[in-house]
Amino acid sequence: MTLPILLPAPRRLALEQGAIALRDRHCAIHDASGACAATAHRIRQDLRHELRVEAELLDDTDKGRAATILLQLDPDLPAQGYILHITPRHIALTGGAQAGLHYAALTLRQLVRQFRDALPACRIEDAPDFPVRGVMLDISRDKVPTMDTLFRLVDELSEWKINRLELYTEHTFAYRNHRAVWEHADPMTADEMRELDAFCAARHIELVPNQNCFGHLHRWLKHEPYRALAECPDGFMTPWGEWRDQPFSLNPLDPRSIALVEELLAELLPNFASRNVNVGCDETFDLGQGRSREACERDGKGRVYLDFLLKIHRAVSQHGRTMHFWGDIILNHPELIGELPRDVVPLVWGYEANHPFAAQCPQFADAGLPFFVCPGTSTWNSVLGRTDNALANLENAAENGLANGASGMLITSWGDHGHWQPYAVDLLPLAAGAARAWCLESNRRADLAAQCDGHVFRDDSRTLGQLAHDLGLVYRETGHTLHNASALFRLISQRDIENLKSAIPEESLRAARARLREVMARLPSARSAREDAALLMEEFRTAAHLVEYGLARGLGEPYDRASLIAEFRSQWLARNRAGGLEDSVEKLIHDA
Repeated sequence: MTLPILLPAPRRLALEQGAIALRDRHCAIHDASGACAATAHRIRQDLRHELRVEAELLDDTDKGRAATILLQLDPDLPAQGYILHITPRHIALTGGAQAGLHYAALTLRQLVRQFRDALPACRIEDAPDFPVRGVMLDISRDKVPTMDTLFRLVDELSEWKINRLELYTEHTFAYRNHRAVWEHADPMTADEMRELDAFCAARHIELVPNQNCFGHLHRWLKHEPYRALAECPDGFMTPWGEWRDQPFSLNPLDPRSIALVEELLAELLPNFASRNVNVGCDETFDLGQGRSREACERDGKGRVYLDFLLKIHRAVSQHGRTMHFWGDIILNHPELIGELPRDVVPLVWGYEANHPFAAQCPQFADAGLPFFVCPGTSTWNSVLGRTDNALANLENAAENGLANGASGMLITSWGDHGHWQPYAVDLLPLAAGAARAWCLESNRRADLAAQCDGHVFRDDSRTLGQLAHDLGLVYRETGHTLHNASALFRLISQRDIENLKSAIPEESLRAARARLREVMARLPSARSAREDAALLMEEFRTAAHLVEYGLARGLGEPYDRASLIAEFRSQWLARNRAGGLEDSVEKLIHDA
């Protein structure tokens, strides 16, 4: 018998003799606990959609009738754990709590999708490695998805057993008193956040507010009157020696800075049921270069940073929330980790395959602090992705998070420098991350392409899973390795590419183009059953055309840039709001 292919692969799966054909019998679903109506309706909907089977819902008044599908709760199981037992006569789903039963139903959905009307008899015992398995989507680097796109993403993440979503926000929430900051960005509104929050909750996903409150605020500070709150109003020098001529971080010594943060949190947080909030506070590169220079020289940059972090913590605590924050700056000052409040959650992030999670995680674990590990999809600054780096980064984070007692894994998808990667390119690494956060050992050995063909791309030709995987390896053909980016992306994004032309031989550029075309030649063979299959194909094509343009620049060949930009605009607007599009396009429009 064909082995079940599930995403995530479960912790334990044992095949038994026989199979059950749901079309051959009157199908009835019984909620034995009397408290699982939502799951019963979800299974009924799945059977209708996948098999055209109309299942009857039984209650306790139907005691004399046999149920084909039995739902029950067992408090002896982990809350998110479940047992799914399929026999030739019935199907039993047992959850430790509602979440566990929900995950059992999603596993059943995938089995029905794969085997249709002959489900193999089997017993699955499953539970997650990490209690919190999250995805953070950047909605501040130009691209703000439509509500339909967000709903689609939530449905996908839910099936992969993700239980947290964060929308990374700098300037893309419509704060009442700050229209000048967001008016051209098509921001999320309070009503939309509340609608999304309810949509997530129905799928056992916690929507967590995410608002950067220290650095990465150039979209605020470039405007008056906010510029007066900037650490460096006229620009600063990055750690890698690049001068940036716009303000970046708040001045932590100005009482108006914390007053602004308090105002933003007071307006944002009531739109979420979550008792958590991510306040960012990462990469405060300009701290000590401007208005806080004297204090940083006197007291130390780490002390000035921590003092402002503690002010934000007090503001968060006043709302009864738990503060999550990016841990990169405090890790540079390990002597101060012990002064962090016991209820904060540092986020240990890093996006390269060899990121030192093994060294960083123990610093918070030894201090007795809960913490998350935060790897990434490796799709930003790449267009097509960096599949090998993404998988190694995800596994590195999961391994060291588990070894050091991390309470969560948050998979990040950023949008640096124009957010050019489309939805389609993010799907494979997001699914891989979800699987590794659920059960690392079961999924690091699984056939990721097959998992994605079955339950991401829904492609019975078995084309798109391997295609998405292989597109993310095309960058290696250049032989030129960059940190947090691919040379293919830099060939598009850099105004001056002479350094890349010097570093990458022409034959390597031609090899990359040949490999890209070889992979993309498989696309017409795909037979995706997704409702958005045609759009998915267009997204892969547009991403490939962007890379073809970069390769043409590297080779000094002409390219129809006007047609490319028109195609890019169309693909963007299919899933995303118009705000930010012109900023993204502007990064494509430069002279070689």
